[in-house]
Amino acid sequence: MDDQTKLELEAAAFRRLRQHLMEDRKDVQNIDMMNLTGFCRNCLSRWYQEAANERGIEMSKDEGREAFYGMPFDEWKAKYQSDASAEAKEAFKTSHG
Repeated sequence: MDDQTKLELEAAAFRRLRQHLMEDRKDVQNIDMMNLTGFCRNCLSRWYQEAANERGIEMSKDEGREAFYGMPFDEWKAKYQSDASAEAKEAFKTSHG
């Protein structure tokens, strides 16, 4: 497989992951993702921002989040984020504290 094809396949897989998280599984909370996988939507948006910055593209944390979430982060939180359960918060402290 040539490098361009590999790049295109990786980009397609990323777009599908983003679509899955943003459209199909809005119900899955970031804290639950962090507890199970060690990364969440915010991590993906940060990695997107860092990739832009590494290529000389000025992008703030908020701009990276908006690019990933497809809307301002505060809007996403208001629409889809619920309060984390006590169990989820404790699991996060244990695994990331």
